[in-house]
Amino acid sequence: MVQVLEEPRKRITARVSDRVRDTLEQAAELLGATVNQFVVQTAYVEALRVIERESVIRLSQKDAHKILALLDHPPKPNKRLKDAVKTHQGTVRA
Repeated sequence: MVQVLEEPRKRITARVSDRVRDTLEQAAELLGATVNQFVVQTAYVEALRVIERESVIRLSQKDAHKILALLDHPPKPNKRLKDAVKTHQGTVRA
């Protein structure tokens, strides 16, 4: 017999207005889910979407090629960059 280990669960609670509760109940009922199932699943999907949106940088092919070209052949440091490095080295201890 295979043993299935369930992850420990934690409780999340929220106080909502009657209007919000009614809307959540209606949506959950339409999907054949409990309010809790609906809220958790919807929040989880939205959380994944936000994490992806904030973690992934999307570039056009043109921009991606430009970045790759700059990585292969970086420009020489200009005075502003050299000054910034000196300032950084003067303020940060390694």
